[in-house]
Amino acid sequence: MPDVPAAHTNGPAIMIAEKGADMIKEDWNIKFKPQDSLLSMLSFLQDGGERMQHELPSQPVVRPEYDFIIVGAGSAGSVLANRLSEVSDWSVLLIEAGPGENLLMDIPMAAHYLQNFNINWDYRTKPSDQYCLAFKNNQCRFPRGKVMGGSSVLNYMIYTRGNRRDFDHWADLGNPGWSYKEVLPYYKKLEHSVVPDANPAYAGKDGPLTISYPRYRSDTAKAFVQGAMENGAPYVDYNGPTQIGVSYIQSTTKDGKRDSTNVAYLYDIRNRSNLHVKKSSQVTRILFDRTTNRATGVRFYHEGSFHTVQARREVIVSAGAIGSPHLLMLSGIGPAEHLRANGIKPIVDLPVGHNFQDHIAAGGLTFLVNGTQTLTYKDVFRLENFMKYQYDKRGPFTSIGGCEAIAFYDSEHPDDPDGWPDYELLHIGGTIGADPTYEVNFNYKHKTFQTLFGEIQRRNYHGFTVFPLIMRPRSKGRISLNGSSPFRHPIIEPNYFDDPYDLDVSVRAIRKAIELSRTGAMQRYNTRLLKVPMPGCERYRYDSDDYWKCFTRHATFTIYHHVGTCKMGPRKDPTTVVDARLRVHGVKGLRVIDASIMPDVPAGHTNAPTIMIGEKGADIIKEDWNELT
Repeated sequence: MPDVPAAHTNGPAIMIAEKGADMIKEDWNIKFKPQDSLLSMLSFLQDGGERMQHELPSQPVVRPEYDFIIVGAGSAGSVLANRLSEVSDWSVLLIEAGPGENLLMDIPMAAHYLQNFNINWDYRTKPSDQYCLAFKNNQCRFPRGKVMGGSSVLNYMIYTRGNRRDFDHWADLGNPGWSYKEVLPYYKKLEHSVVPDANPAYAGKDGPLTISYPRYRSDTAKAFVQGAMENGAPYVDYNGPTQIGVSYIQSTTKDGKRDSTNVAYLYDIRNRSNLHVKKSSQVTRILFDRTTNRATGVRFYHEGSFHTVQARREVIVSAGAIGSPHLLMLSGIGPAEHLRANGIKPIVDLPVGHNFQDHIAAGGLTFLVNGTQTLTYKDVFRLENFMKYQYDKRGPFTSIGGCEAIAFYDSEHPDDPDGWPDYELLHIGGTIGADPTYEVNFNYKHKTFQTLFGEIQRRNYHGFTVFPLIMRPRSKGRISLNGSSPFRHPIIEPNYFDDPYDLDVSVRAIRKAIELSRTGAMQRYNTRLLKVPMPGCERYRYDSDDYWKCFTRHATFTIYHHVGTCKMGPRKDPTTVVDARLRVHGVKGLRVIDASIMPDVPAGHTNAPTIMIGEKGADIIKEDWNELT
């Protein structure tokens, strides 16, 4: 296999062979030997070999000292590595706990399979009696990227900036430079938009990250968009001047393939000698000179040994909304009493880990249809679809994990065309029962999953799913230590629905999704809600508000939009961890630059804002060191 990368191919190869070989045998009556089926499936990916040659190599031996050390090569860290290494006099070390990407990660439709490989931190929430009740041990599963590109490799590639009011609110909280007017140039800087009907005054054209419509579009996605418009929603470029309305999804895909931040920001700078990358290396502690309260370097673990490396200028933590607060607390930055209780001597007493926020969806509303095909395990993994993807980069393999259309609503101001959305409806071009992987991904109790979706699986019913997302939740949770070991996952308490307002919004969103299903456009396919009661909610009358609140508490789907745990704001605000320059309060030489610094979660998906934060953070650093040109 001359074009297959040497690392991390076994898992993807087995999955592809298992998913595809049996169907090819059935549909084409071809007798493969096991090794032949493996070769056949991998041959569909052979054009990725040249692309994979751009993956930055891991440095065998790092230098004792660099100007900047970046912890985490994710959605923000990859951006920072590129932008800081633009200054040729600066040396930059990028440390990533996971491996490089492989060819499977390029395939948009593979998104929901990636959670089960070694590129996922695979967190679980603390068991609760208020949420995640349909899941094993009452725990939600929190996938987070442990790979070059971070969660931009695991995610569903949905690109939304959020609402302008989100960023104006950040500025109003005491963060100069973070209003929408001031962050818009950074969105445009990162974007290479090829969305044909994007607002030209807002869309960036020359950036490294390609924004496009996915190439696959199902009949139910078209009906969803038409139905929303029939119901009064305008078709909108939600990354333009207004957000309220419906649209096909804008995605981080390029020529039918995933465009992660690793691909977009690091693949083309392989020859920069001042940037070193250290993969499969977990940073376990930030080092400090306690006499000056200055971060001086990091300690990391690689292949059975601990290593230290010094930072002449700064340590930048970009490990995400779970990883960044975890590392800070392990290093002595956090709530002093909590640190002491875990055997860690405090350096600065800050509310690290507090203010956790997320978007959740009552998951998912299943609608059955007739007269059209939808995305099912059986129908997607067919020979002709492999061929379409291999030779034309077309067909269902270009679907971004089934996500196809999106609608934003402001239920408190329904007549305002320029509203601030409080919920979103996300259309998925298949049902949760259409692929057994979803049972594992969402951590469903097996009996509950079978009750809800078993009939769909047995009869191969066609249908689609709508996720009703709560966009501006009021409930806030916390990340805390589970001891002083860096290899023990932190305790995650999202505290969903602590504020009952969030459940009210969930009910409104559910009712709007059902309303859209009854439009003329949707009824062309005899669209109807799958009315299987949620186990555990039998005491409530089906379709009552209390039933849907119970449903939401049971099927509590994270949309992976974890933010806020190193909140940005002025030092006088006791809820904040970093200032508007992203410097950690009370210490020198240490910044946090990732989704954890968001004061509040934006009314949109969070990958785009995280990349923007990386772009703006890099310029802040250059300004502070007088290197911005």
